[in-house]
Amino acid sequence: VAMASRPNMTAPICLVENNNEHLSVNQKALEILGQISEPVVVVAIVGLYRTGKSYLMNRLAGRNHGFPLGSTVQSKTKGIWMWCVPHPCKPDCTLVLLDTEGLGDVEKGDPKNDSWIFALAVLLCSSFVYNSMSTINHQALEQLHYVTELTELIRAKSSPTRDGIEDSSEFVSFFPDFVWAVRDFSLELELNGRPITEDEYLENALKLVPGLNPKAQISNLPRECIRHFFPRRKCFVFDRPINDKELLAHIEKVVDNQLDPNFKEQTKNFCSYILTQARTKTLREGIMVTGKRLRTLVVTYVDAINSGAVPCLENAVTTLAQLENSGAVQKAANHYSEQMAQRVSFPTDTLQELLDLHAACEREAIAIFMEHSFKDDNQAFQKNLVEIIKDKQDKILLRNEEASVKFCQEKLEHLSKSLMEGISAGIFSVPGGHKLYMETKERLEQDYWQVPRKGVKAHEVLQRFLQSQAATENSILQADKALTDGEKAMAAERAKKEAAEKEQELLRQKLQEQQQQMEAQKRSLEENILQLKEKMERDRETIIREQNMILEHKLKVQEDLLREGFKKKSEEMNAEINHLRNMIDTAQNDNTSWIEKAIDVFSILVGPGKFFRFVQGIGLLLKMNSINETKKVCLLKKM
Repeated sequence: VAMASRPNMTAPICLVENNNEHLSVNQKALEILGQISEPVVVVAIVGLYRTGKSYLMNRLAGRNHGFPLGSTVQSKTKGIWMWCVPHPCKPDCTLVLLDTEGLGDVEKGDPKNDSWIFALAVLLCSSFVYNSMSTINHQALEQLHYVTELTELIRAKSSPTRDGIEDSSEFVSFFPDFVWAVRDFSLELELNGRPITEDEYLENALKLVPGLNPKAQISNLPRECIRHFFPRRKCFVFDRPINDKELLAHIEKVVDNQLDPNFKEQTKNFCSYILTQARTKTLREGIMVTGKRLRTLVVTYVDAINSGAVPCLENAVTTLAQLENSGAVQKAANHYSEQMAQRVSFPTDTLQELLDLHAACEREAIAIFMEHSFKDDNQAFQKNLVEIIKDKQDKILLRNEEASVKFCQEKLEHLSKSLMEGISAGIFSVPGGHKLYMETKERLEQDYWQVPRKGVKAHEVLQRFLQSQAATENSILQADKALTDGEKAMAAERAKKEAAEKEQELLRQKLQEQQQQMEAQKRSLEENILQLKEKMERDRETIIREQNMILEHKLKVQEDLLREGFKKKSEEMNAEINHLRNMIDTAQNDNTSWIEKAIDVFSILVGPGKFFRFVQGIGLLLKMNSINETKKVCLLKKM
């Protein structure tokens, strides 16, 4: 997408409006997302109100102003606000910044709203920034109880699962990276007398509290959820930006040289990390999210919340696939039409020339469909594309025939002018006139065959013309007094034999063309199968890669639990890990599944019951050279 086609947002806009009891999507924000057809890197920030979230988001946008900061105890941001800007480090991506309303706002009527805003931010972003104050301690983790509610607020699959366990175990496959930003941090980064990194500080804070008492279990819940759900974690600590309270209340107006040098450096490091390391938003199985796709996700999730249902990734992907696959069919079909219009000059010299152009354009169209489609269950959309292209091809074949007929008729009309005038003038109605007529007709035929690019109907148009002249030719023959009755009979027999030979030649051509069309259909189906196979192989590799990543993460969690002395919890993960290993083994060793699916698709694309008849028909055609032409045509009609 060219830079000029991106929406030029000079300021943020509300994406999801929160009216306490009800969430609604802002149509203008959806229109902006709809203009973005390139991949998006989505960064969302969540945290308690009045903790400086908006300031960090403005810095990511490269601005001092934008998201409202506010200078009182009242929360300024309601719902989720969005700012789309060109990504400074990834030229082919758009950076989508999501600033959420502060959690724990006392003015809110329904605390459940906080949980939904938190869940929506997790579902929409690729990097999730949790912003908190002072230190990561027991109280800070208690305030992060929203993460423990995600198992109730989000589902990975539409089918019911046992107590949500299998469901939440899959969160890792589509959850964003987790970044904890600790503001106004005043402690030394030390552990047991040695300096530690910010990341080590976070991981140490996430260690489980020993003990089986209810208090320890409650305390461990957010720790376990963060460790289980978010495979990539990062921590940043920030000094107080400025000590002057009055200036701090209006920090957006403070010039850079008034800010604490440490805070400036920390903000720079945070922005650098997010801009270079935040990933493009992807769904499961490597489905890349564009602005248009993000628009669909926002609507799908908010509609689910408002209907009282639980937002479900699988359902969202299904909705997305329906829209995207319809668009992919349209893109592919349009490409086929545009390319055929550019490349075909009517009439083509031969049918094969047109079929070869069709094959090239269809191959490109299928590739476009494969690139833009996903989760095309039972190849319903691919089948639709095959039918659309076949319909377009039939119309082009008909147009090619019509153009050939028109061209040939015009040429014959021009070339036969002297013949027609001679007949009208009676120059052939004299002794020896039949010979003169035959010579004139022969010259006409020779001149006709010298004309280039007459197209597929050249033989047929000439044959019909000659048939139309048969009665006139016979009249001239019978009236020719220079010929004996025997010579006339021989000439009539010769004319009859030539007409029969020409008819047989026409039948041979039709047979050849039908054979070429069946071969072309076979190639078309083979191309569909080939590209489907390649796509299925790519998808399989993506799934294996994704599952290996999940397995690696779970083994790390298990290893950490064992090292921290939680042997029972570690052992409880065995079933989950073994199940995942079995899934990976099945995916890696199942090399024949695509072949079975390809056969299914073959029959789907051709139509129920026609597949084997089609294959047999192709084989039969190739062995039919010795059969009488008339019988061949009859047999073809039956097929």
